[in-house]
Amino acid sequence: MALPKSMRLKGHRTFDYVHKNSVKYYGKIMTFKKARSNPKILISHNKIDSLNNFKIAITISKKVSKKAVIRNKIRRILQDYFLKNFSKENYHKPYWLLVNLNAGCFYNDKVKLLEEFQQLIFKSGLFK
Repeated sequence: MALPKSMRLKGHRTFDYVHKNSVKYYGKIMTFKKARSNPKILISHNKIDSLNNFKIAITISKKVSKKAVIRNKIRRILQDYFLKNFSKENYHKPYWLLVNLNAGCFYNDKVKLLEEFQQLIFKSGLFK
């Protein structure tokens, strides 16, 4: 199950904004970058009703795996876990989240991957 379009963080200006204005949370496998939403950046996407809502992007480097199939599989695992544990009350939080998966051999261990993902979500304060 993929993320709904209204939840996806997209556009190079939004990524630049998140990189420059974020609070970073580091783990062994991944890094979270959480920034306050900036709806002015997304006005060009014509989704005015959901500009200030929570949005997420999951990026996986080619250093993790050269094969796009593997990177997409990891992305789907993280998205599915996120959607299963995401409640509607968190949807209106005005934050953008960028998840970067670091290079390493941990991507084969689904349990470690999801444990760290959950740990960083709670550490960032997005979910209680």
